[in-house]
Amino acid sequence: MTELEKMGARGAAAAMSLRTAAADDKTDALKLIAKALIENTDAILAANAEDVAAARDDLSPSMIDRLSLDVKRIQGMADGVLAVSEWPDPVGKTLAEYDRPNGLHIKKVTVPLGVIGIIFEARPNVASDCAALCIKAGNAVILRGGKEAFRSNQTIVGVMRNALSASRISPDSVQLVEDTSRESANEMMGLTEYLDVLIPRGGAGLIRSVVDNAKVPVIETGAGNCHIYIDKAADISMAADIAVNAKTSRPSVCNAAEKLLVHREIASSALPAISKKLEEKGVTLRGDSASRIIHPSMEAADEDDWGREYLDFIMGVRIVEDIDEAIAHIEKYSTQHSECIVTEDPAAAAHFMESIDSAVVYWNASTRFTDGGEMGLGAEIGISTQKLHARGPMGADQLVTYKYLITGNGQIR
Repeated sequence: MTELEKMGARGAAAAMSLRTAAADDKTDALKLIAKALIENTDAILAANAEDVAAARDDLSPSMIDRLSLDVKRIQGMADGVLAVSEWPDPVGKTLAEYDRPNGLHIKKVTVPLGVIGIIFEARPNVASDCAALCIKAGNAVILRGGKEAFRSNQTIVGVMRNALSASRISPDSVQLVEDTSRESANEMMGLTEYLDVLIPRGGAGLIRSVVDNAKVPVIETGAGNCHIYIDKAADISMAADIAVNAKTSRPSVCNAAEKLLVHREIASSALPAISKKLEEKGVTLRGDSASRIIHPSMEAADEDDWGREYLDFIMGVRIVEDIDEAIAHIEKYSTQHSECIVTEDPAAAAHFMESIDSAVVYWNASTRFTDGGEMGLGAEIGISTQKLHARGPMGADQLVTYKYLITGNGQIR
């Protein structure tokens, strides 16, 4: 057996145990993990500092931000684990219960998925978020992070496994693939004997590679080419605040806004006000010809810009004739992650929200709220941009499937 196959076998054994684990045992284990993360802050920060130093010459500032941890972010990781621990147990819920005319009693109940594989890139907090959610939902998890965050991931997973060793939950419920080569990712994508589902977390290239090549069933999580549409009935001050927050509060994440669409009737007043605030935050704007007439210093956008996820201080700008052109543009270029309309017109908002086919659609709020913690899920294992098995931020409730329990008294067919 390869090392990854051995990990798969250990994960399968842990998943079998987790399948019948008591809800309180899972909760207690997560509380121990949260406590251990805080107690080991110095060790995690030291490992992360080595990762950042090694990657600084190779990654953009926004990607370094994704990689970097500080005391506040580690506290946030622990808080996320605690929040997940307090979430109602998603396993064993009765979804339906009924009797058939032949006397069979049928009950449909939620059960864990089994062993979940996560392939992710440069965000070390993914390790604790995913582990917490998988354990809460009764699943074992095998984590495979990128080389940029290897020391951070190794330390974080070590802390979590040590915490689990003091609980009733097997430490093998959380494992880290320490080989960060392309070969290990390829092997993981074909680990059908042990993995029940594979979830990629990262940029568009990673996600597309996993979706195209995996033999294991995949839940596609989102590259985020997210849009903000400024309607003709928008409050310009509100629009500027939303656009600045959605683009600049953390541009390296998938829920950051990448495109700004502005209704022509409001463009002459809205675009200068919004672009001024964006540029003050260091954002480079790339606009269509109509946008550049109003704001000549803006860079020219090309066709490739409209479908691009920048993950940086760059934003595409386009002026549209009306709300329907905005909807059509989003329909063509969106990754179906998160879109926003800024308007004071309820009818326009309703039309936009009903027409847009994305996982999360906003009216007068930043796209940055597409987040498991912000949406009350405690944490997230990813933002699903597909329509099967789950959609949008995926919390513990999205990491279960179901089975039927059928009771009879001798019925035959």
